[in-house]
Amino acid sequence: MAHDAPTGPAGPTKLVIRNIGLLLSGDLTKPILDADTVVALDGRITAIGREKDVDTEDATTLIDANGTTLTPGLIDSHVHPVAGDWTPRQSQINWIDSSLHGGVTTMISAGEVHYPGRARDVVGVKALAITAQRAFSAFRPSGVKVHAGAPVIENEMVEDDFKELAAAGVKLLGEVGLGGVKDGPTARKMVGWARKYGIQSTIHTGGPSIPGSGLIDKDVVLEADTDVVGHINGGHTALPDNQIRCICEGCKRGLEIVHNGNERSALYTLRLARELGELQRVILGTDGPAGSGVQPLGILRMVSMLSSLGELPAEEAFCLATGNTARMRALDSGLIEVGRAADFVLMDKAQHSPGTTLLDSVRLGDLPGVCMTIIDGIVRTQRSRNTPPATRMPIVVKG
Repeated sequence: MAHDAPTGPAGPTKLVIRNIGLLLSGDLTKPILDADTVVALDGRITAIGREKDVDTEDATTLIDANGTTLTPGLIDSHVHPVAGDWTPRQSQINWIDSSLHGGVTTMISAGEVHYPGRARDVVGVKALAITAQRAFSAFRPSGVKVHAGAPVIENEMVEDDFKELAAAGVKLLGEVGLGGVKDGPTARKMVGWARKYGIQSTIHTGGPSIPGSGLIDKDVVLEADTDVVGHINGGHTALPDNQIRCICEGCKRGLEIVHNGNERSALYTLRLARELGELQRVILGTDGPAGSGVQPLGILRMVSMLSSLGELPAEEAFCLATGNTARMRALDSGLIEVGRAADFVLMDKAQHSPGTTLLDSVRLGDLPGVCMTIIDGIVRTQRSRNTPPATRMPIVVKG
């Protein structure tokens, strides 16, 4: 099982990444930055610019990007963790580490629903959520930031339960609809309690996915008014197009598209968001581990699909998996901005891709080659064991 990544050298750290060929910001308003160097002190970005204009002296880690592309670390907005880097759903270990090799540095739990013997009583629901929140705060598999502790709400819960959860550090609700609460009025009441105490909510959308879940249609989604419309393209079965349109037009909440959903519905949702001028509402997840298995490259595959088949510029498609999610989920990563966490991916077009550049290759539907992942300014992986080999590779000059 993957363990915590090394914490890095004792004392102050300074990361310098120079000779960046393309710098993707994660920000839809300006997805490409005119810079070739990034500097981070003690795990936070302090400078972005041209090498001649920033302080690169005394680096504890110096990376020559060798003309490759630097992006924010990818964020998977929808996962179902259980215990460390193990999932009983597929009896697989190191699935989080494998996702890191696909460029994912942050994960958001949509509920620890695959926990064997998961409790349905209120005391058990709260205990599991608090345990997961505590465990993944203390344990970061391979350095990946897993935001966990997402209770699946049940009908017997009262306002004080949400107050207690928030006081214990719980900041997320699992997918509304995976537990006993499946009707709009009850969901809206509990989502309101969660919001009152600073807990963000997500709803299951579409047909049932696991035993105990059920159909959640547009009426329930709109009445519940969760912060994120979870897997609007189904997990796995999507709603009819007219219902998806009603959701996109009828609320201003996040629209989550997942790898394990209906791909046609994903493209339809993307098209609607662009028509509405609200692309900033779209975020990406995998909804794994699930019956489809574990998808270490799921987020990269979504970026490639939405760019190539959805005719979305590749630099904007990357924003859906980084900055959009960061802002919606109130994360300190996901954007290359001064003050943000130094979570990065270095990648390049895959060897022998017909694309002339990384962006061109993604627009053609190819996956990039992940060369290196960095979390909190510390190199976590180098050449990915899961993606195709990159045309170029960065070099760790020092550190």
